[in-house]
Amino acid sequence: QVQLVESGGGLVQPGGSLKLSCATSGFTFNSVAMSWYRQAAGKERVLIADITQRSVYTNYADAVKGRFTISRNNAKNTVFLKMNSLKPEDTAVYYCHTQIGGMDYWGKGTLVTVSS
Repeated sequence: QVQLVESGGGLVQPGGSLKLSCATSGFTFNSVAMSWYRQAAGKERVLIADITQRSVYTNYADAVKGRFTISRNNAKNTVFLKMNSLKPEDTAVYYCHTQIGGMDYWGKGTLVTVSS
């Protein structure tokens, strides 16, 4: 059974940092790419970062480029999202995602609130 469990969200002041984690199980982690999405209240879920199986390639949405870093630890079946210089507009629920055999799998999300 594929499972994705996000953690690390919370309340942070503008300019602050957070590191999200997504612990996975139920599949061969090092054989799939991983992604982070986010969904702000009243808006669509959007892709913000992804990483290939062996971390050779990473891609970022323009809104987070230069501030966020996606990484993975294949030995621990975990993907991370380090977020620096956070802005109020980064407030959203952040979701971990992968696609296996053409099927999409999501975690339940972790809420990040950027506010003073």
